[in-house]
Amino acid sequence: MDLLFEPSTWMILAGIGFIAGFIDAVAGGGGLLSIPALLTVGIPPHLALGTNKLAACFGSSMAALTYYRQNLFNPELWYHTFIATFLGAVSGSFIVYLIDKTLLEKLLPLIIIIIAVYTLVKPNSMGCSSYIPLKRPPARLKQWVQGVILGFYDGFAGPGTGAFWTISSTTYHRLPLLHSCGLARAMTFTSNLTSLLIFFALGKVNVIIGLSMGLCMMLGSFIGARSAIKFGVQFIRPLFITIVLMIAAKLAWSAWF
Repeated sequence: MDLLFEPSTWMILAGIGFIAGFIDAVAGGGGLLSIPALLTVGIPPHLALGTNKLAACFGSSMAALTYYRQNLFNPELWYHTFIATFLGAVSGSFIVYLIDKTLLEKLLPLIIIIIAVYTLVKPNSMGCSSYIPLKRPPARLKQWVQGVILGFYDGFAGPGTGAFWTISSTTYHRLPLLHSCGLARAMTFTSNLTSLLIFFALGKVNVIIGLSMGLCMMLGSFIGARSAIKFGVQFIRPLFITIVLMIAAKLAWSAWF
């Protein structure tokens, strides 16, 4: 672990943390950069996952706060979604230790590729001018279904969770894209924090590395969220599709080859 304290290693982790935070704030999928980086410098797999959760909490919280300050996310409307996401993440984090993930790992690339293709061919997949912000909370059942499923998925597997939240929120609740991004960041923070607490209980978090990388993720998330808000769908859509395809390619390579 001495390598972790060399200046060049800290610089690499800091740079990757910044980029991962930027990507996560706009489209999700920053973990595809940060987790391999932690593994590359010699951190054991479970410790890398727990440490990444700590860093990711910084990034997702900053992104969620940025969207909230711009009135693009109203927590009062999503009370049941918060609870459902928390419970889903708890169950997913524990069940992952009990069952075989092989089938899921092979199916995930196909699911994510379908999302990318759907986004490309469906004009309103990322919102349209007729979609308006919600003034009242969605039906409780809809909140619970979405929150439990995506919270469970983030606790169980994780890759592409932010993308799943963005697309499903736009389609499921007919939210404008930026409001879907705000909801996605808030809920990924919820599931990240939940999983982090579990990893802490298991002793699988390197606090020093997680905090230092997390500060860089926070800065990247702030800039990413501000960029998404400023440039809107013209900026988010191509980056979203690119990141989703990268997620699919990475998962396909790991699972099939």
